[in-house]
Amino acid sequence: MSLLGNLLWLVCGGLISALGWLLCGVLWCASIVGIPIGLQCFKFAQLSLLPFGREVVYHGGAVSFLANVAWLLFSGLELALFHAVLGMLLCLTIVGIPFGKQCLKMAKLSLAPFGASVVC
Repeated sequence: MSLLGNLLWLVCGGLISALGWLLCGVLWCASIVGIPIGLQCFKFAQLSLLPFGREVVYHGGAVSFLANVAWLLFSGLELALFHAVLGMLLCLTIVGIPFGKQCLKMAKLSLAPFGASVVC
């Protein structure tokens, strides 16, 4: 079931979402200071391509809090708004509800990606 969900997800916004994460990752990696943040973006671009069958577990500390603050100020708010709007649009139909839930999961992740890990 997750294979079918992931294939349909690519058509219903997953590819656009992954491209957004990749763009943020490339922009962050343009500076040496932002490379750890950019690498985290690349991990979540992969999650954005295949979200079904995976969960996000949150944990963290002071370093991840500081990285989340920097992330939220420079990139996180735009990605979170994109995912939230796309998720709400997908939830308007019964067929789109599972995809909307994945978008809302990505919106939460877009607000605070550091200190989060992906588990299967």
